[in-house]
Formats: sequence, C-alpha cells, structure tokens
Amino acid sequence: RTMRARGVACVPEDRLRAGLVAAFEACENAALGRHRGRRYGRGGWLSRRALLSGAARLMARFDVRPAAPASRTALFSGGNQQKIVVGRELGGAPALLLAGQPTRGVDIGAMAFIHRELAALRDAGAAILLVSVELEEIMALSDRILVMFDGEIVGETAGAGADERTLGLMMAGGRAAAPPAPG
Repeated sequence: RTMRARGVACVPEDRLRAGLVAAFEACENAALGRHRGRRYGRGGWLSRRALLSGAARLMARFDVRPAAPASRTALFSGGNQQKIVVGRELGGAPALLLAGQPTRGVDIGAMAFIHRELAALRDAGAAILLVSVELEEIMALSDRILVMFDGEIVGETAGAGADERTLGLMMAGGRAAAPPAPG
C-alpha cells in the first residue's frame, strides 16, 4: 500500500502467482491493489457497480476478450489475463513502473499496444524498470540498457546504440569487441 501511495506500480513476471487471483472475477482483479479510496467504494465497502464499470473501461482500452468483467479470471486466455494486469498497473499513471516480461503471452497486436503504452508512460516522465528476455523489446523501449551475467552487471549501453550482437556477447559473460579503427 505504501509503494502504491508513492506512485509505484508493478507488472510481475508471473501473472498467476503474483499478478492475479485466478478465482476472482476480472472486475476484482482489475481493481486489485487499487481498491482503496473513493474510486471503487466508500467507507471500506466496495461498490460492485464501480468494479464492473472500471473493469469494462480497462477491457475496452486494452482489448481484453471476452469483455466480460464478471467472468472468473481463470477462464481468460493467458494473454488476456496479462492485459488485465498491465491495464490495471498502467491505469494508475505510476511515477515508477517495475515491469517483468510485460508482453509475455500476448499476441503481436497486444504487444505493439503495450509497447506504445509503455513508451507513452515513459514520455510522460515516468521511470520504467523493464526486465525482459526479448532483446527487440528492450532495444525498442529502453533509453539505457544494463546487462547482467551470473548475478552481476557486466555491461551498459544506450538503448539507441544497442545491437543484438553486443547485448548477446554481454549476456554470455563476454565483452563486445571495440569496432575496428577506420583505414
């Protein structure tokens, strides 16, 4: 609760263990961790109407299918479960987003949409710590890339100047060779 109050949001790497409660309805998961305050109820009581309405907006914006806020989250595909988590976390306009594999299990269209949303959040001034095994995702979204090997940071590069070869070498524990001198 303290971290949320400070503007921190998290898209966990494992949506089923740390991002959702599969037995809950989609509307409950869409509000999970964000249910306090007047948005979803008053005096400690949650408003079912507010939960359903908020989830319907999230589902429309993130193209969650089926658009059924009262359905148990376990009945949604993995990609649609992921979109519920990402939508919930981005919907709070965080100052800092911790994102572990934010596009895992989503289709190409959803991946592009999530990338645009992350870029918009970044451009709005939010800090994003992105952890991903997808090199293309990292290179497309990152201003700065740190590479770890065996639990230690072994390299750093600007996102704009990153290439798969250099990152791959660092990921394997090696160092990229300096480019040959002209002439």
